[in-house]
Amino acid sequence: MTLRVGAAWLPSALLLLQVLGSLSLSGPHTVTGTVGGSLSVQCRYEEKFTEYIKYWCKDSCSQLRKKIVETTRSEREVRRGRVSIRDDPANLTFTVTLDRLTEEDEGTYKCGIYIPLVVDPLFEVKVSVFPAPTETPNPKVFTSNLGPPSSLPVTTWPSKTRHDTPDPSQHPRALLSDVHFLLLVFLKLPLLLSMLSAVLWVNRPQKSSGRRRDQPDHENQ
Repeated sequence: MTLRVGAAWLPSALLLLQVLGSLSLSGPHTVTGTVGGSLSVQCRYEEKFTEYIKYWCKDSCSQLRKKIVETTRSEREVRRGRVSIRDDPANLTFTVTLDRLTEEDEGTYKCGIYIPLVVDPLFEVKVSVFPAPTETPNPKVFTSNLGPPSSLPVTTWPSKTRHDTPDPSQHPRALLSDVHFLLLVFLKLPLLLSMLSAVLWVNRPQKSSGRRRDQPDHENQ
């Protein structure tokens, strides 16, 4: 009967010891990272655990399973593959760093302190690993070896005024005056000259005949 009662209370006692041990450790409950990146977890412990071995394990962290990485009494910092652990007794913390993260690194981990003949204090940390963000290609910028735009020669062309290319629709009076001048030069002036020549030609014989008629009269007298 006594053995049965003891066996019934054993799991509860172990759970109580684990809860009390977790109070000796603290840290972040969740950490996140991206594939290919890195993340760090910092766990804090009490001063009485300064000289004990600290470790990092995954899932249940049973004694039958090998710890991922752990410190030693002579080495405060240890690296195994992509995982490193560094103990800082002055600040009562130890830091675990995971490099080159993969999706398989996601899961539940624990910070732990190895204490002989006693249930190890543990603190649970959930690690989440997300895919790396896709990079959008930057637009290519083509540059010229001719220098900045301000150094390029600038050619200015003289602006055309209204006197260079007159618009007939905008200057009807000037166009009419030009037509009238052309008519005066090529039509009216020759016509006037021809009329004047005709008058002179007609009047000239009449004067000469009059003189001839006057001469006989003078001779008869």
